[in-house]
Amino acid sequence: MAAAPLDVSAPLCDEELVAQVAQGDRSAFDALYARYFQRVFRFVDRRLRNRADVEETVQEVFFHLFSSLPSFRGESPFAAWVFGVTRRTLASRFKRRRPESVSLGEDEPDGVASSLQREPDPHQVYEFHERIARLAAAIECDLSAEQWQLFQLHHLENRSIQEIARETHKSEDAVKSHLYRARRLLLAR
Repeated sequence: MAAAPLDVSAPLCDEELVAQVAQGDRSAFDALYARYFQRVFRFVDRRLRNRADVEETVQEVFFHLFSSLPSFRGESPFAAWVFGVTRRTLASRFKRRRPESVSLGEDEPDGVASSLQREPDPHQVYEFHERIARLAAAIECDLSAEQWQLFQLHHLENRSIQEIARETHKSEDAVKSHLYRARRLLLAR
């Protein structure tokens, strides 16, 4: 039986492209870039929500990918490695030292300092979006509509058990029980 001819038009797998990049093939990196750009861009955009920061971060991600390709050992899928690099790039971006804020001094009128609200730093925003994404995934899979409603009222809107019981016409023990089950489901993930 004769061997089937190789299909040269078939796209190369990620690992083959990585091997070609290691040999200096620029077009192989261009192929990896084209294959992952949209996915990385969407991933970063969902976390930063600022077009300029997203574009800059995506450039950093691909710079880190290119410079660290020799460290790819192939023990996991290349896509997982790409998003690991992406997550580390995002995290390092948030860890960069921000300029220290300077007090306005004692000359400021009463109430001015207390009326100023601090914006969350990018790291806090990133962590918040990560938690919400994990929470949303867990909710879709595990929580009933009633459990989600009670969880949202108590943990996201900071309502007391008594308030929730009155609003939902349930006993306090029933609310506590539903919240306990919801937390247990979410922690099991």
